[in-house]
Amino acid sequence: MELLRAKRMAEAGEIVPVMYKGKQVVIQHVDDEREMARVYFTDEPEHEQDVPVRLLEEQ
Repeated sequence: MELLRAKRMAEAGEIVPVMYKGKQVVIQHVDDEREMARVYFTDEPEHEQDVPVRLLEEQ
């Protein structure tokens, strides 16, 4: 996924189907400098993690 698209999704609070390693996630925040996104899995909202934006796939 492109950094700008991920950032727009996080800022707008859009719930758009995004996959990370085959599981659906929600983007909470994007760190431009590190090109990382703070996400949580939709089936495990308590499990947050930072992942590379380039590994996110919009469905």
